[in-house]
Amino acid sequence: MMFKKAALAAATAALGFGALVAAPAAMAQDQFVPLLVYRTGQFAPLGIPWADGKQDYLKLVNAKGGVNGVKIAFEECETAYDTAKGVECYERLKNKGGGASGFDPQSTGITFAVSDKAPGDKRAIVTMGYGLSQSANGSVFEWNFPLLGNYWTAADSIIQDILKKEKGSLKGKKIALVYHDSPYGKEPIPLLQKRAAKEGFELMLLPVTAPGVEQKSTWLQVRQQRPDYVLLWSAGVMTPTAIREAQATNFARDKIYAIWWAGSDHDVKDIGAGAKGYNTVTIHNTAEHDKVHDEVKSAVYDKGQGTASNATSVGAMAHTRGMVISMLQVEAIRTAQEKYGKGKVMSPEQVRWGLENLNLTQEKLNALGFGKILRPIQTSCTNHLGTDWSRIAQWDGTKWTVVSDWYQADKSMVEPLVKEYADKYAKEKNVTPRSCN
Repeated sequence: MMFKKAALAAATAALGFGALVAAPAAMAQDQFVPLLVYRTGQFAPLGIPWADGKQDYLKLVNAKGGVNGVKIAFEECETAYDTAKGVECYERLKNKGGGASGFDPQSTGITFAVSDKAPGDKRAIVTMGYGLSQSANGSVFEWNFPLLGNYWTAADSIIQDILKKEKGSLKGKKIALVYHDSPYGKEPIPLLQKRAAKEGFELMLLPVTAPGVEQKSTWLQVRQQRPDYVLLWSAGVMTPTAIREAQATNFARDKIYAIWWAGSDHDVKDIGAGAKGYNTVTIHNTAEHDKVHDEVKSAVYDKGQGTASNATSVGAMAHTRGMVISMLQVEAIRTAQEKYGKGKVMSPEQVRWGLENLNLTQEKLNALGFGKILRPIQTSCTNHLGTDWSRIAQWDGTKWTVVSDWYQADKSMVEPLVKEYADKYAKEKNVTPRSCN
């Protein structure tokens, strides 16, 4: 309860500060990027550094002169992770500044809601590491971009790491999924069911009612059923609650694997040694520090323009992921300019083309300061995910340490699911898939 109160207090403070530093509404010569955020509510401990990272990177781009001279204008809209509020934000911001360059809804539920609107509005939905897993299929989801990975690729990489620990066999093992009872938490279930059938392990599904501050009955089931591993699909206040319950029931923290949104500094730092061994899958290598962190400190925070009250959150995984998603949006604008005119403001349709034609080589990533964090990314008409890479990071009691090599999801596991669910979506929504020849 103390954590919940502290989180809400921090969220309120951060919201006030964010309002002070938000950029003015877009002018004609600016490229407008809307920022849907949740600095309040159940996921605020995650949402605050994520939102700060998004703003801080856009400020860095502007400090460097913009995108070929075009400055980025942005405006935050608070959703509190509420779908109805998220849709209101989308409607309010979609036409600002000549048309929003693309939305990062920061919520799977909001993504579900606005994905039906996006094709008619011609506004891109950019969901790095979350959202509708099947939207990797660009022929069906023309306006959705689940860049760098989704919940199916994440779950598959986690199972691969567990398989390594178990010397290649999970037959007869029991794996529990403790998940936020929402569209977000349910996303990995189809992949895990498919993996369970292939590997011969029993899958336990343990939903947790939002906001997730009461989990005693869930962890009582864990203690009684004694799974070999627990996968944790949580965020915000639910995550430290889960770790403390695991500690109270003496479930080994090194047998817990969290999705990336349940694996950041704010999730474990107050628990410290009690969380030692806790694992998280990362989006690419977002536990790494790189040149971009130093640039944000020197060009933004040292000049008193940081979004957070100080630079201590720069380098935290949630903040880094916020910067990554802003970088991807900026590079989509830059890619569009290469085709439609350098130094010009791009229309939403042109930015969508840029998202679909990203080609971030290692050389480009190095120049942007993300070379250690990300591996090369290339999208296409059929592939709106790009390239999924991940690593496993483990909390050692004081800091995160990367403890695995690189993983990519097993295409034979993921691609049939993407096709099955994309085809189902197309049929239900009367979407005619594009030809990508």
